[in-house]
Amino acid sequence: MMQNDHDRARELVALSGTRSQEVAEDQQVWLQKHLEECNACKNYADAADRVVRSLRSLPIAADSRLVRATQMRVRFHAARLRETRERMWLIAMASVGVGISAVITAPLFWRLFAWMGGQAGISSPVWQAAFAFFWIAPALAISLMLLARGTHAQHNGEKNWK
Repeated sequence: MMQNDHDRARELVALSGTRSQEVAEDQQVWLQKHLEECNACKNYADAADRVVRSLRSLPIAADSRLVRATQMRVRFHAARLRETRERMWLIAMASVGVGISAVITAPLFWRLFAWMGGQAGISSPVWQAAFAFFWIAPALAISLMLLARGTHAQHNGEKNWK
């Protein structure tokens, strides 16, 4: 057998000892077959299994200060998540309100701009462009303000944790 097979077997033994990664079924079959044929790799797998079992049997106790600090941080982040969820709900409701308002008022403002353009003798493309700017500019301005505020809040939050 090639040394490459032994390296592969040791890597699969190490992966199978962890719970974070699953070893594919075909790799497990290959590993079992290899362990039946190779005493060195079988001894390695047995030793690794003994180490993992002994490490899992050791009780691990955390310092009470560490536990309190961790609980405090978890509570802090949970509160921030609740606040964010509440804000997102308010933003969603405001967006629905703005959408309904836009649907209702758009035809009225269109007629108003058409009438003002006709009274002032302005060509249709000009008053239509003015309508588009009037309709889009507030949303763009508010979006830029919220974006700038969000970026500012994010940077302030980073400073507090450093």
